[in-house]
Amino acid sequence: MIAIILLSGGMDSCVTLAHAIADGYTPAALHVNYGQRTQTRELKAYTDLCDHYGITQRLVVDISHLAAIGGSSLLGEPGGELAGELAGELAGELAGELAGELAGELAGEPTGSPTQRPPQRPTRSQIPATYVPFRNANILAIATSWAEVIGAEALYIGAVEEDSSGYPDCTEAFFRAFQDVINTGTKPETNITIKTPVIHHRKSQIVLDGERLLAPLHLSWSCYQSEGEACGTCDSCKLRLRGFSEAGRVDPIPYR
Repeated sequence: MIAIILLSGGMDSCVTLAHAIADGYTPAALHVNYGQRTQTRELKAYTDLCDHYGITQRLVVDISHLAAIGGSSLLGEPGGELAGELAGELAGELAGELAGELAGELAGEPTGSPTQRPPQRPTRSQIPATYVPFRNANILAIATSWAEVIGAEALYIGAVEEDSSGYPDCTEAFFRAFQDVINTGTKPETNITIKTPVIHHRKSQIVLDGERLLAPLHLSWSCYQSEGEACGTCDSCKLRLRGFSEAGRVDPIPYR
């Protein structure tokens, strides 16, 4: 069985790759360059992860038209305004999350439970500046085309609904809808299933999953701003560091 892994090189995609292998699939790795600032470093992480697992079927695709379209701070130049904006977004996210957890505890609700706290569709004002408009749909479309050609039966993507900062294309509802698109728009004999093994995990759970599955997290890269040492201040770094801290583990990648 072949599965295509949407492998950005980040921690979530690294652990998702480990899940696919544990599920018995032979992985084929897809990576996209879309004009992100850390494009070179993410591609290195992708290559390192493929080398680690001995993945022979690899596809790197350029979709830099997303940069030409714009609409995301990930596609612009780093600066103080962006750093302040990301810090404000993360602070608001964490404050809301902690308030929700406290309310749940007072009501006797287990914290972090996706069944007890169903995700709501974010409003326009809640979607952060780092959202790349409809990026996952672009990537899944490419993955589906490749899957039909190589006979892959699954597409694995490391989307995380709870910690995704409100990205609308990282929700379970989005992937259910795209599954219908795949079923409708491919050959009758094609059978491709989208799999999202960490969709309802917190970052701390992903860290522990990675440890259990022997995922090489030291080869992954999550920073949105730096390609040498991780900045430690962008929203992706903060979420990652918080995950390791909550899991009682030390992040193995270098930070400034």
